[in-house]
Amino acid sequence: MKQDHIFHDDQAFDLEAGGKLPGLQLKYTTLGQLNKDRSNVVWVIHALTGNSDVTSWWPGLFESGGPYDPKKNFVICANTLGGCYGSTGPLSINPTTGKPFFHDFPLLTNRDIVRAFDLLRTELGLDKIQTVIGSSLGGQQALEWAIQQPTVFDHLVLIACNASHSPWGIAFNEAQRLAIEADSSWKENDERAGSAGIKAARAIAMLSYRSFDGFAERQQEKSTEKLDEFRASSYQQYQGQKLASRFNAFTYWTLSRAMDNHNVGRGRESQEKALQRVKAKTLVIGIESDILFPVSEQKFLASTIPSAKLEIIHSLYGHDGFLVEFDQLRTFLTAFYHHKKSTILV
Repeated sequence: MKQDHIFHDDQAFDLEAGGKLPGLQLKYTTLGQLNKDRSNVVWVIHALTGNSDVTSWWPGLFESGGPYDPKKNFVICANTLGGCYGSTGPLSINPTTGKPFFHDFPLLTNRDIVRAFDLLRTELGLDKIQTVIGSSLGGQQALEWAIQQPTVFDHLVLIACNASHSPWGIAFNEAQRLAIEADSSWKENDERAGSAGIKAARAIAMLSYRSFDGFAERQQEKSTEKLDEFRASSYQQYQGQKLASRFNAFTYWTLSRAMDNHNVGRGRESQEKALQRVKAKTLVIGIESDILFPVSEQKFLASTIPSAKLEIIHSLYGHDGFLVEFDQLRTFLTAFYHHKKSTILV
């Protein structure tokens, strides 16, 4: 049974960059039931524009007979701090002013977001998490959490993520923020500010989420006579409008910056030293056509985290392959939990 919940914490929440929040809330969704010894918890961390309902964006993994069958597992997913789906974010009311934060929302890091998750974990009395799984931004956060709390997690699944965000990835995010900033409404303190800019931002993002071959296969014109109104153009327009209809430019701005400042090595001597803190049995999954988080980044994780395994998704869908290739994900996850050897030599 799926249930939605709200977690409140009224204590001031200090942030890594030096600011603070006057308390916070997290919207979270659960599936299944906690068993008697609390050993069946699967904690899912969503990607940048995701929400706490895993069945709406990752249905292939959380269904009867799937690797995380709710009949056997207690599944938790919390909307990230900084989000716009029920957790404290830029549209939340700042109790100090009585008005939404909007542009005054402070800079977040993945470490802040993970500490908020850990407050919820503590409130729920979960001393151990059987699995924490995340992809993209969610994978960055899952990794950071496993470094901060190495004894909490039995299994760690990292999909299409990295130890630190690359200059290439930061450049893509900055191009998207420039698109939002170019929207004349962005300076306003209004929840609709940047609504045109986020359409352009999403169109930019789609170029990093997909691949050359994927666009060629799905958006190629059927006629050689076309001069305008191309399928690829319509697709970009559609994706931009689709996101603008369900998401918010302030949250997009906030979470893309958190992705940019992700670096597990910050204050820990090096990335290698940080990754060696992980004690969970780890599965790292890359996507062969991913240009945003290239496979070289997952190879680094798998070769540095102790006893980690690496698998590669074969897909034309680029970074978005983790939202599409359910059969491959199910195969890799099943092998991982049955302790079979990886098909990839790291």
